[in-house]
Amino acid sequence: MNANLKKLLSFYKPYKGIFFADLLCSLIAAAIGLILPLGAGYITDNILSGDLSAAPERILKTGGLLLVLVLVQAWCSYFMDYQGHAMGARMERDMRAQLFRHCEKLSFSYYDEHPVGDLMSRITNDSLSLAEFFHHVPEDVLVNAIKFVGASVILWNIHWQMTLVILCFLPFMLAYTLYFNKKMAAALAQGREDMGEVNAQAEDSLSAIRMVQSFGNEGVEAQKFDRQNEKFLDSRKKSYRGEALCWGGMNAFSSLLPIAVVVFGGLAMVNGGFSLSNLVVFLLYVSYFTQPIQSLVNTSRLIQEGRTGFRRFMEILETKPEITDAPGARELPRVKGEIRFSHVGFRYGEGDAVFRDLNLTIQAGEYVALVGASGAGKTTLCSLIPRFYDVESGEISLDGIPVKSVTLHSLRENVGVVQQDVELFTGSVAENIAYGKPGASLEEIRAAAQKAGAEEFIEKLPQGYDTDIGPRGVKLSGGQQQRLSIARAFLKDPPILILDEATSALDSQSEQVVQRSLEDLARHRTTLVIAHRLSTIRGAGRILVLDDTGICEEGTHESLLAQGGVYAQLYEASF
Repeated sequence: MNANLKKLLSFYKPYKGIFFADLLCSLIAAAIGLILPLGAGYITDNILSGDLSAAPERILKTGGLLLVLVLVQAWCSYFMDYQGHAMGARMERDMRAQLFRHCEKLSFSYYDEHPVGDLMSRITNDSLSLAEFFHHVPEDVLVNAIKFVGASVILWNIHWQMTLVILCFLPFMLAYTLYFNKKMAAALAQGREDMGEVNAQAEDSLSAIRMVQSFGNEGVEAQKFDRQNEKFLDSRKKSYRGEALCWGGMNAFSSLLPIAVVVFGGLAMVNGGFSLSNLVVFLLYVSYFTQPIQSLVNTSRLIQEGRTGFRRFMEILETKPEITDAPGARELPRVKGEIRFSHVGFRYGEGDAVFRDLNLTIQAGEYVALVGASGAGKTTLCSLIPRFYDVESGEISLDGIPVKSVTLHSLRENVGVVQQDVELFTGSVAENIAYGKPGASLEEIRAAAQKAGAEEFIEKLPQGYDTDIGPRGVKLSGGQQQRLSIARAFLKDPPILILDEATSALDSQSEQVVQRSLEDLARHRTTLVIAHRLSTIRGAGRILVLDDTGICEEGTHESLLAQGGVYAQLYEASF
């Protein structure tokens, strides 16, 4: 069995009870639909053509039986519509959850290449079409097959010549439908891709709305969005044109069949080989031939959308995270904090090497600053420690334990990162601080906020720790956001701390407050500080100067100034 098909069918497994019940109801509803026209034929042939004195009672009994069948059919339709759709929605939920969890495992390098807006489209829009696919396709195929085959058998037994006349129309109708449906399906598939690009463009622009407005570039962003939006509109127009041609032709064929039944049936009645009741039954059943083909268009659209959505789903699911736990990886205990780089080489993708043969030892509890021009590899060096990226060659170890030999979770539990761009979430102050230690008590959260120098401003907020800070913390100032980030790190309490230009975006007053908090946070931990403002790292125990060759200088602030090298030039340029 094809691996993708096997994966697709696996989503039915938890709901196989509902699935088979849905198919059973489909079977019953379709069978009753075939029986009902026979009731009309029975009344015409067997009741109205005999003794009319007993006809009213027999008609009422037959009508009562048909009413019961209609009620059963209605209940089956209710079950199919409600439980069937609910089953599809549950499967959609399962797929969306699985895809989201997989996205969380993907490495930083994947997100360097793929826009988040496109991933959002796959998680939301694609899964919606799959819900319809899961529910409708098996049900529609079964119902329409039963209707078509059942109607053909019934009418063939009544008058095979007339049935043959009807069947002669169907190949033309089917060929016409499939031709234009193929064009419509191709346009729908392209539309799905274009929708992902629209989402990506919207996410890119709206996530940077403050910068857009500050530069007055709303018009520029609107033009970029309009270009993607127009591409999507073109795809939709093509699909609507195909749909219009397809449905228009089908409606014409659907109208021709009853006319053909009346014309050829009338001629057969004149010749004495066809009765009025037969004509009534044929007219009642004729839709059972056109309906499956009409349904085929909708079903094939669902199949096409489902295939496209599932292909896009599997594209992500089959993307293996570049960084995973090695076989037999063990839990890393709380380390003292020694970091060792041994002959480390690294590059981003196919780019030039950032490090070729980097050797570096940082002692436990040491405070080390990293400086250098932009692109020298400061952030890269720090990102290799928690394995946000993996080294190309060489080895990194903590307390002598290679980072690749331990689980990612336990490794990252030992490393805390405070970045320049603070990542906060919609929710309360307390919830954002607790992100450093899920399940932390309010007392622990308060203690962390106090250590970070955040308690004073938190207490002044309208609801204190319960205050909602808005999307990405927009209701707080930059300094307040950074102090929440520091409080989060205090709560995590890692033995290794990375401060990635944590104060470079703050004003001088906020910087002084945050700097004091960072100094408290760094105490008794191995700390790596990336800084552009060299005045903030004069007290560092060791300063590493990086350039495109690796570490070109190291020492204290005073010794590096005395050398008159790269650091001295950077320091002079900062004033």
